Amino acid sequence: MTSKSLIAGEEPAGLALAQGALWTYLPRMGGMMLSCCEGTVWLTREGDREDHVLRPGDALQVEGHGRVVVQALRPARLCFAPMPRSESAQTMEGLLLGALGVVAFSLTLPATRVAVPELGSTMVGLGRALVAALLAGLLLAVRRERIPERRHWPRLALVAGGVVVGFPLLSALALRHMPASHSAVLVGLLPAATAVAAVFRARERPSWGFWLSALAGLGCVLGFALAQGAGRPTGADGLVLLAVAAAAVGYAEGAVLARELGSWRVICWALVLAAPFLAPVVALSVGPEVLSASPRAWLGMGYVSAVSMFLGFFAWYRGLALGGVARISQLQLAQPLLTLMWCALLLGEPVGHGTLGAAVLVLMCVFAGVRSRVRRAGA
Repeated sequence: MTSKSLIAGEEPAGLALAQGALWTYLPRMGGMMLSCCEGTVWLTREGDREDHVLRPGDALQVEGHGRVVVQALRPARLCFAPMPRSESAQTMEGLLLGALGVVAFSLTLPATRVAVPELGSTMVGLGRALVAALLAGLLLAVRRERIPERRHWPRLALVAGGVVVGFPLLSALALRHMPASHSAVLVGLLPAATAVAAVFRARERPSWGFWLSALAGLGCVLGFALAQGAGRPTGADGLVLLAVAAAAVGYAEGAVLARELGSWRVICWALVLAAPFLAPVVALSVGPEVLSASPRAWLGMGYVSAVSMFLGFFAWYRGLALGGVARISQLQLAQPLLTLMWCALLLGEPVGHGTLGAAVLVLMCVFAGVRSRVRRAGA
């Protein structure tokens, strides 16, 4: 009789046992699913009053609270799979990662506002993507990632058009003619736009409660804009609205792709795809003023390149994929208020006394939105 022993974390994809062979195992936290692919095995586990006999096709959930002993009654092959997480656990992880992405993105407009006057809107709006593409290409090369299948490239192009080109360039052009605090309020439309995009691109079906909370949050943001005296619509306002539409489509499509490729691969391949088209445009926009730009401007450029255009999307797309595009996008209702806080702290732009009250109302709407039911395709 032969005996095999493993500790948590060492389980193979499959394990062959000769007749009479013993296998002992201490499961990891969270457990695993053990199934009998061939033969017959007898199984007992610490703390379980019953023993189990598994035949081909039988499976048993093995949780991490006691040692497991398996003996092959006939030559057998066992298969292992991690336990699927509950929907609530996935949603909670999605919310945490989405919140991290929102915090990262909330500094984008102030950093852009600092960099644009000295480096130019094209350099900041599109040059950031080139810097991020270099980082993405390096990461893909180090990990020796395979090129995505041909069917993924049109969808990656849609992501690139929305979040690599559309939003950065249009918002940078708009910030030549408006303060960052003004554009931050208009970006408050993004969660509602992303929820609409989720209906068409991610095939999600939010409940009426979700839409009511989203509209309430949108009303708070627009009311805050009026209270802050945003003024009459201008051409710059139109550019921001176009940027919002581009980002909404890019977010929804990227979240769907993240379920197939992984969150970080989506933004990396989108950046690499866009880089050859952006390089000539950025090269033509580089002037002598770039050499004389201040460290402050380059710091802003560095942030929007490395964080806003690259690292932030790792958390954001993963959060959207886990928690659902419509639900997690509502976290961005808090982004304008976070941006206003950064504008006040870093740029000295005035923020009215109503900001705190608006923040409380918006956060209440966010809480209602993320708790509302959102049905996904196939659910």
